[in-house]
Amino acid sequence: MQREEKQLELSIDALINQVADLKNSLASFIYKLENEYERLTWPSVLDSFALLSGQLNTLNKVLKNEKTPLMRNQVLIPLILTPDRDDEILRLTEGRVPVFSHEVVPDHLRTKPDPEVEEQEKQLCTDAAHIAPDLAQKQFQSLNKMCSNLLEKISKEERESESGGLRQNKQTFNPADTNALVAAVTFGKGLSNRRPPGPGGSVPPNQAAAGSMLTGTAGMQQVQIPIPSNQQQGMVQSGQPGKITSNIKTNIKSASMHPYQR
Repeated sequence: MQREEKQLELSIDALINQVADLKNSLASFIYKLENEYERLTWPSVLDSFALLSGQLNTLNKVLKNEKTPLMRNQVLIPLILTPDRDDEILRLTEGRVPVFSHEVVPDHLRTKPDPEVEEQEKQLCTDAAHIAPDLAQKQFQSLNKMCSNLLEKISKEERESESGGLRQNKQTFNPADTNALVAAVTFGKGLSNRRPPGPGGSVPPNQAAAGSMLTGTAGMQQVQIPIPSNQQQGMVQSGQPGKITSNIKTNIKSASMHPYQR
């Protein structure tokens, strides 16, 4: 008898430690969700879920261990019920239960769910028992299809987000080429003064410049503008003696020729 009691105490201590670790992990995760949600990342959430899942599995292993006695065979009976404040219970429950009275005992020592919840569970079990196997199979397939479509959409969104991040991080230009282009446009760096040879062979630079000037002025026309006699006299007086200018020859570009046409 003493051996069983000692084994029960050791099992309860181990369970208390496991539950305390689980409670601390839950409290830390809830604190992150409530206070650090702006900086919280999805990998951090997954790590928290993985930690909670591991602690729950460890707790189940402790309960299923051969050395752990069956808790369902143990009977818990309250010996003292009082409406007065109990500091020891308040400390053990971390401030959640200040008194151990007739009002709180049914909630804390209940081994079965609430009557309303128990009635709903019975109703669900009854409805499930009346479903035909073929209809149940169709419902299973429909639910599995919906879950598969949902998982596929989530995977697609993850792939698109990853590919979008890669496209944003990928460099689409060459800084050296950009700097060379800016220097060429701004300062003329790297540009050559040589002109490509024409169809008849190479052309000397002076002839090429003259040819370009002639080509540019090929579309120009000479227009004589008459000047009144009073302006002619003023020009004769201000100019050199013996030279009289009767008219001014001005080159006017034709409207049909583009000034940059070659």
